[in-house]
Amino acid sequence: MTIPQQGIQARHQQALDQGRFLIQHCGACGKHVYFPRELCPHCGALNPALVAPAGGGTVAAVTTLHRKPDQGGNYHVCLVDLDEGVRLMSRVEGLAPEAVTIGLRVCARVLVKDGRGLVVFDPEVAA
Repeated sequence: MTIPQQGIQARHQQALDQGRFLIQHCGACGKHVYFPRELCPHCGALNPALVAPAGGGTVAAVTTLHRKPDQGGNYHVCLVDLDEGVRLMSRVEGLAPEAVTIGLRVCARVLVKDGRGLVVFDPEVAA
């Protein structure tokens, strides 16, 4: 018998697995927090609330990892600063690795594969 996990990281992953991306917002100091934790790292308040971010962000750093084509080809890893002020490590989908550049505006979405959710980003479409 598997005992379900109830901690903040388990609740965060459960939301991702359901296709929902949540970050935390601290009611005491007003700052956002990511990756979820039991205490606000800014002020020490208990249990910052899980909230849905707007999802917009900017690529702050990117690196392309080079692989042979028979090993899947090149891919990239990037750091994205969400408009709420938190930073995530992820990837931008729908662009070649060399097209992902610092300053690129992106929008978060949850990719669910084999029942596990993961935050990825898409290039923001110009209005």
